[in-house]
Amino acid sequence: MKAQFPTEQTESGEFQRQEDAFREWISNDGSTPYASAAGRYHLYVSLACPWASRTVIFRKLKGLENSIGMTIVDPIRDDQGWAFRDPSGKLPPGARFESTDPVNGFKFLSEAYKATDPNFDQRVTVPVLWDKETKRIVNNCEDDICRMFNDVFNDFAENKDVDLFPKEIEAENAKLCDFLYNNVNNGVYKVGFATRQRPYEIACRKLFEALDQLEKRLSTSRYLFDNRIVEADWRFFCTLVRFDAVYHGHFKCNLRRIIDYPNLQGYLMDLYQQPGISDTVNFDHIKRHYYMTHTEINPTRIVPIGPVIDLTRSHGRENY
Repeated sequence: MKAQFPTEQTESGEFQRQEDAFREWISNDGSTPYASAAGRYHLYVSLACPWASRTVIFRKLKGLENSIGMTIVDPIRDDQGWAFRDPSGKLPPGARFESTDPVNGFKFLSEAYKATDPNFDQRVTVPVLWDKETKRIVNNCEDDICRMFNDVFNDFAENKDVDLFPKEIEAENAKLCDFLYNNVNNGVYKVGFATRQRPYEIACRKLFEALDQLEKRLSTSRYLFDNRIVEADWRFFCTLVRFDAVYHGHFKCNLRRIIDYPNLQGYLMDLYQQPGISDTVNFDHIKRHYYMTHTEINPTRIVPIGPVIDLTRSHGRENY
């Protein structure tokens, strides 16, 4: 099979994700060239992408909608990359979906990358945090962006008391997030983008071993760290909410579905039902992106009409 992303594929058929190119930092103490300010920065995301969706969730939970603008790219990425096209589908309140970029008039997100680094020649990814003052990308790493939304923008946040990186569990949260990234978040991509049988099977079994461990962990705890929702929960959520819709079928992660795990399914519904979170989830964008973009995996580009997913039912997690 032809590799979806040739530069991120090993000769043995394994997927190795590229590193984020832009990792500069916004500060509120003058320690970096980028000062925290309301209205200065703009977030570009895809509602289909789990990495970008985590930044959308953090922006929502911290109450930064009025301080950080957001534009959503079209879910279908073609040979020209992520594009700004006509509106379609449900959007989060306050989000903008433009036929062109409202900040610079770009038609493709790649133009923002070239404006920042004319020699950039890697895959263009979301999310992107853009500085309107210097007209360049500050950061395209979702981990960094989430941390900045949590900390350095707090002066402008409507929900200042929300802390998704509590100091008392900092080390434990970081360790769990590494586990989630390697085995689950990026794990589904290692399965889906494997181009040979053995790497596929190794990655798939590793993914489900991790899901089994997390199912057990959540059998005695409402969230990953007792009764408090932290970064690790939203990191996990962004993969779980896409799992049965796309990863199970499209990526061949089909040993089990999330709905087959009582605790994982209840946990997923619990997080989905948190205030404002359902507004950040768009199954239309998710399904059209994966099934219509990855033509090496799905050459017909047919988007399945199922599965039926209802995340609004009673989850019963209050008793944990």
